[in-house]
Amino acid sequence: MISEKMQQKLNEQIQKEFFSAYLYLSMEAYFASRNLNGFSNFFRVQAQEERDHAMMFFTYVNHVGGKVRLGMIEEPKSDFQSIEEVMRMALEHEQYVTSSIYSIVDLAIEERDHKTNAFLQWFVTEQAEEEASAEGNLEKIKLIGSDGRGILMMDAELAQRVYTPPQTSQA
Repeated sequence: MISEKMQQKLNEQIQKEFFSAYLYLSMEAYFASRNLNGFSNFFRVQAQEERDHAMMFFTYVNHVGGKVRLGMIEEPKSDFQSIEEVMRMALEHEQYVTSSIYSIVDLAIEERDHKTNAFLQWFVTEQAEEEASAEGNLEKIKLIGSDGRGILMMDAELAQRVYTPPQTSQA
């Protein structure tokens, strides 16, 4: 059994992960409307990953005898001014999620909740990868600027991304 405080933090993380999926679907829609199908594909895969992350937390809470409480998910931003704005927002969002996961790890350490700490380590590693990917995409867009050829090259690159379900024994 987990503490009430830990259960609350994990339920909040479920909500944050589902919001992440909504946010990335909004970004996907933006790129689809601009006929940038590679960028659109990238954010569709991101949304799929975030739904998986939410379900991993969902399953874990049930697995340890907690109670899942699903909160309301706010509407994500949908009006974007540029590719760079979207990429910057994606990086900032990943940094926010990382901070949230770190706060749960801190609580697990404080409460000596070793099973939750072990569960969260997969997410710590995942967030390092997510931030690196988002930062790399932002840096590329900053280099490309408004050069259509560069944007189309990056679009073709992002079109190659394939959804892969998480490989973890957690939860």
